[in-house]
Amino acid sequence: MEMLLALAVSAIVLAGIGGVFYSAIRLRERTAALVDAAAPLHQALAFLRRDLLGVMPPGGVLAGDFRVGAISSGMAQAYGIQFSTTTGIIRDDVPWGDIQDVAYELRDPVERNYAGGKDLIRSVTRNLLPTATQDAEEQRLLGNIQSLQVACFDGTDWRDTWDSSLGDTNLPVAIRVRIQLATDNAGDARDRQPIEMIVPLTTQSRTNATQTTGGGP
Repeated sequence: MEMLLALAVSAIVLAGIGGVFYSAIRLRERTAALVDAAAPLHQALAFLRRDLLGVMPPGGVLAGDFRVGAISSGMAQAYGIQFSTTTGIIRDDVPWGDIQDVAYELRDPVERNYAGGKDLIRSVTRNLLPTATQDAEEQRLLGNIQSLQVACFDGTDWRDTWDSSLGDTNLPVAIRVRIQLATDNAGDARDRQPIEMIVPLTTQSRTNATQTTGGGP
């Protein structure tokens, strides 16, 4: 009788240990899947933050215009952000410097996914003094995006557009980026909060205004 009772208790303990071990395995697999799914998002935000931190004021020798809104995308116009930055890597096998033009925009994916989202494309132009039309190098950073919103802070208000060639002769004070991921479930889309990132732009161009200082006779 005592042996049967001991066997029963041992079986219950082993069953409990097995259940805990199985739950731990499932938790590890779910965590690994979430980490793998979030890796492209973190990489895309890291690329964008790095490029924005190296942004160049418009009006320089090689610096192009800073645009948020409708930007040139080949033969078409797309919504995104376009600017010059100092994040180009200098190598011995290429003649380009560290200044490059970059653009971020949403495009329809080449392969349609189940949720119907778009791809975030990063376009880079290294040759800033071309003798002929240059094709930008394109990199797909992230997929399955429902919407991309870029806002510029002018010191007072957030603005949805910015174009240094049309009157905004300097850079915004900060850039806010919001990315809404797509989903195949309408309820999940309403409950899911967008990913938001704010990057301050500390680089500003000099103005022609002169400063007056008081002095003695």
